[in-house]
Amino acid sequence: MRYLTIALTKGRLAEKTMALFEKAGIPCEEMKDKNSRKLIFTNEEAGLRFFLAKGPDVPTYVEYGAADLGVVGKDTILEEGRKLYEVMDLGFGKCRMCVCGPKEALPLLEDKRLIHVATKYPNIAKDYFFNQRHQTVEIIKLNGSIELAPIVGLSEVIVDIVETGSTLRENGLHVLDEVCDLSARVVVNQVSMKMEARRIRELLALLKSVC
Repeated sequence: MRYLTIALTKGRLAEKTMALFEKAGIPCEEMKDKNSRKLIFTNEEAGLRFFLAKGPDVPTYVEYGAADLGVVGKDTILEEGRKLYEVMDLGFGKCRMCVCGPKEALPLLEDKRLIHVATKYPNIAKDYFFNQRHQTVEIIKLNGSIELAPIVGLSEVIVDIVETGSTLRENGLHVLDEVCDLSARVVVNQVSMKMEARRIRELLALLKSVC
């Protein structure tokens, strides 16, 4: 029997995912060793192997079949736009993708004026403004603290992930509109979904029973 390979997003998502697997009776003892330098971790009995990857890379591993399944945030799925199946919402890692800025920027959105939008998620921002709001904007890709952009005048608004909103409030910014809800999702390779349908269905059923 070949392994089912699962790509996990490094950090909190991986920790919460493995806690879910353990709850479902599929532990992976190798992953508990914080000093391990291993890159791939196996559960021989279940025929599963796991590896950790950066969030944006997980959909790539899944699309190209290096992983049969992956666990990744909905924001990454939307931004990467890979060819894969999104099959399950795990219900943790909940937050929102929002348009944020100072209150003075709200009329610019309401009037659908040409504005600058700073974001780490240019594809999500483009889809939202161009296809949903039908508003022409200039997207500015940033990698660091997005909240800085409207404060220093680089952009009128930002598109970013909001959890508690405390960072926004501390910097005089507000949620002006909501783009979509986000959480951790299970994605599956399109070929694996056909070739390993039974095993994948059984695994998903186990996870659903403990979610």
